[in-house]
Amino acid sequence: MPPVKDFRLSPFDSNAVDKCGNYIGRQTYRKLYTIENLFRVVIHSVLSIEIPKPNDWWQVAVDVNIRGKADRFQKNYLKKSWHGKPGTHAIYYIDLKDLNEILRANANLFDPVIPDLDKWILGIEELRLPRNVVAHMNFPSKTDIKRIEVFYDDCLNLLALIQTKLTLNIP
Repeated sequence: MPPVKDFRLSPFDSNAVDKCGNYIGRQTYRKLYTIENLFRVVIHSVLSIEIPKPNDWWQVAVDVNIRGKADRFQKNYLKKSWHGKPGTHAIYYIDLKDLNEILRANANLFDPVIPDLDKWILGIEELRLPRNVVAHMNFPSKTDIKRIEVFYDDCLNLLALIQTKLTLNIP
């Protein structure tokens, strides 16, 4: 199937909007979803081992501002109990920028598990703008789509390597 053309480049047609949404959802959003959630699982898994109980890695390894942001989002969801929740752990209430900050701030704990950690932190940073284009329901450029695809493939390869070093646990 040929790539769908951005609906904003033609006269309005609701079917074209729907086709764009379907295409971006299947081709791009799912990859961003996977990337972001893989990093949540990896961060949780590594920090749960490196900062064992009785300590709570979230309280020890995460900046107070990020914890506050997650807490505010959690409270907003509790006020509207008829909506679904992002997850049970606070890590589901933060975004890619915050996940990257957790990796950076705790690099010494991730270095043994994630080779070339600085490269991954940079890769996540470079992914933020194309991710935001998609997250805010806009049509990414061909370059952005390719950037997402390459980073997605790289993340799957990284995940396979990480799984040889530790068992991953869902937060």
